[in-house]
Amino acid sequence: MHTPDGFLHPWMAGGFLVLSCLVLAIASRRARESLTEHRVQLFAVVAAAVFAAQMLNWPIPGGTSAHFVGGAFAAIVLGPHLGALAVALVVAVQALVFGDGGALALGANVWNMAIVQAYVGYGVYAALADRDERLAAVVGGWLGITAAAASAGLQLAVSPGFGGEFLAVVAVMAGGHFLLGVGEGVLTLLGVWLLDRTGVDAEQLRPSGVRA
Repeated sequence: MHTPDGFLHPWMAGGFLVLSCLVLAIASRRARESLTEHRVQLFAVVAAAVFAAQMLNWPIPGGTSAHFVGGAFAAIVLGPHLGALAVALVVAVQALVFGDGGALALGANVWNMAIVQAYVGYGVYAALADRDERLAAVVGGWLGITAAAASAGLQLAVSPGFGGEFLAVVAVMAGGHFLLGVGEGVLTLLGVWLLDRTGVDAEQLRPSGVRA
């Protein structure tokens, strides 16, 4: 889902950079209110896990790639604000150090993968967690990445090179990730489960106290 440089209008790339920075600044302020040594350590663990998982990707039509993103996973474990910051850090390092996603498109990529997926995924998870936390993690990861892909598709659809193909571009991105998103949901549940089983006290940060 990393959009490379040259696919977005310059005004769009700049606009999403400003918008993403504003949202992350608010997230940073809110996350700082409940920041503890435990959460700092957990932040590092989650960011490292998401970074490793995102390095495994494959191309899909439209000039982007599909892979495990981890936005919902990070938000479930860390809370939505710190989770969004963790994924944003990963996306920035990948773009600026490894060339995975364009540097000029960084704001848009952060918006899609760190902000949209984290907050949508967490919102879905929180709505379902009281009924079934395992199902909530799967559905949160699934719909979170679908929403992120739809956002990326909309950005591409109104940018140079995709004129007249609005519905096709959005359908490829959102539809493809809707199907692949089942895997994202399962991996989200697996990641939460592994943290629990390794003794990381992550469940205290989630809406319910039920272990995954």
